[in-house]
Amino acid sequence: MVQLLERKQQDQWIGQRGIPWERFKKIQEGFAGCPNVRLFYLSGTVEILTVSPEHEIYKSIIGMLIEIFLVEKGIEFTPTGSMNQEKDGAASAQADESYCLGEQKAIPDLSVEVVFSSGGPSKLARYAVLGVKEVWFWEDGLFAVHCLGRDGYEQVTRSELFPELDFELLTRCVLMNSRVEAARTFRGALG
Repeated sequence: MVQLLERKQQDQWIGQRGIPWERFKKIQEGFAGCPNVRLFYLSGTVEILTVSPEHEIYKSIIGMLIEIFLVEKGIEFTPTGSMNQEKDGAASAQADESYCLGEQKAIPDLSVEVVFSSGGPSKLARYAVLGVKEVWFWEDGLFAVHCLGRDGYEQVTRSELFPELDFELLTRCVLMNSRVEAARTFRGALG
């Protein structure tokens, strides 16, 4: 059974321009230990996002299914969650979920963003500065996949990191009411 996306609470977003990197680092320190706050920085602009419970539910379901895929396909990975991804003085991001393929790296290969309030593809400039190979956005019940090339990100229909991943199946499983049914259905289709 598939559920309809119902947003009981919205994520909250604020942004401020003209903030030097050093001040951003102080803001970041002030929010240390706040699990439902995501901080972003690019070219003097700071964005602060507080995420709703629904946001956290979807990011966790997506993460669970990605990890099932990686395990079933025998792909070694390090889940890095919403760790700070930074290029000193230039950009900082906290994806909802992120993954390094193989060993852990300072910048993950894949970042996943659940978009309930703002951002979406506008966040790509930040990820381009960081050098994240792929960014996936989950918005309004759909995935948008962006791969980094020489001229920035290009939206594609298939992941370059995981070309055999069926996004229709992934989407259907994310929207299932039962997490157990979603995991079993997804794992069964991979076999």
